[in-house]
Formats: sequence, structure tokens, C-alpha cells
Amino acid sequence: MTSKVYANAVAALFDLRDGISLMSGGFGLCGIPENSIQEIRRQGIKNIHAISNNIGNSGRGLAWLLKQKQISAATCSYVGGNPDLEEQMLAGEVQVTLVPQGTFSERIRAAGMGIRGFYTPAGYGTLVAEGKEERVFDVPCILELPLGADFAIIKAERGDRFGNLWFKETARNFSPLMAMAARVTIVEVEQLVELGEIEPENVHVPGVFVQRIYQGVDYENAIEIPMYAEQ
Repeated sequence: MTSKVYANAVAALFDLRDGISLMSGGFGLCGIPENSIQEIRRQGIKNIHAISNNIGNSGRGLAWLLKQKQISAATCSYVGGNPDLEEQMLAGEVQVTLVPQGTFSERIRAAGMGIRGFYTPAGYGTLVAEGKEERVFDVPCILELPLGADFAIIKAERGDRFGNLWFKETARNFSPLMAMAARVTIVEVEQLVELGEIEPENVHVPGVFVQRIYQGVDYENAIEIPMYAEQ
């Protein structure tokens, strides 16, 4: 079997190019693929269609790519907390498609599962429904289509050399769905372990959905809004 292990972000992201669609795991700054984002920033890849919950936050994460005008289109469910995206969206520099968060995750899941579409009441009667097929079941619904990508970059707490992954708590967020929905899934991990060190019942993403994996370095693991208990 060809090894899925790459030396670092530079080696793992060798074939990215202008105009790709790119899924990036994370919720705010929780569980974001820091090393991969910085490598894409270094490469200066342009005209990216970014698919992520909020395209960065507080000037970090995918916002690094926004600052360098590397993203031309974004599909996401949340803009708040991301002044870089808001500014470029209002200026017409980034084409933004806002998707209700449940629909966003289900469209990604549908792509990974081979589902060709589904009906949902979310967004019916709003701007979200414009141009979409409508059908009445127990309630009126709109047709939503699957959402896939050329590449997915995600981060896991632990991964083995076959690509089996384990995520820590809420850092899992959208990453398992994105791993299934992209043509090429590139994973960075805090701990690269041997096959068998992740118990089968604790595997969150089977290695069959992972094409490349590498050991990440120098994680900031930033906290967006620190909360302190009263003493």
C-alpha cells in the first residue's frame, strides 16, 4: 500500500492550484487546520472557492487567506465575527453564499454519501429559496443539492498511518463530513500514531476517506472569546 504519510504541510499540499474548491474544517477557530492554511497562504494560491462554516474569525484561520485576497467565493453559514469577510463581501470582492447551518452540514454529508439531493423546510419562503425547486410534504420544502470540493483540509487530535482519525471534543465539528465529501482529503494531526493505537470503536473517520496525513507543528489553538469563572 502506498504510504499516506507526508513529511509536512509543504509536501502534503503539493498539487493545489488556482481556482480550486476547498473545504476547511473548524467552527470559528476551534479545530481549524492551522498548518495547511498557512501553507496555502505561503503558496499564494488565488481564486479559491472556500467552503467552511465562517471562513475564519477574528482575523485568523481562513481570514489569513482573505487578507491576501486569495478567496474569490465562499459558501458558509456565518459571517459574524469575521470583519474581513464582511468587508470584502460588501465590496463585491468575494461572492458569498450563505447557507443555514443545518443545511450546510447536510449538503456536505449528502456529497459524501452519494445522495443527489434532499428536501428541507429550512429557508422556505426566504431568500435562501430563490431559484430552488419547492415541494410540499407535511410542510413546504425546498430542494438542496450536495456540496463537495476538490480538496478538504482538516485537523484531528490523533491519526494513524492509515488515516484513521480521532478528534478531541467539539474540535470534531464539520471535519468528518468534509473528509467524506472531498476528492482529496488532507489531514494534519497533533499526534501521528501507529496503526492500532486508536481503538476501532474510537475511530471518528475511517482511513478510507483520507488520502494524505502529516504531523502538524506549532499549534496556537487560539480561543476566540476567553471566559473566566468568577472567583
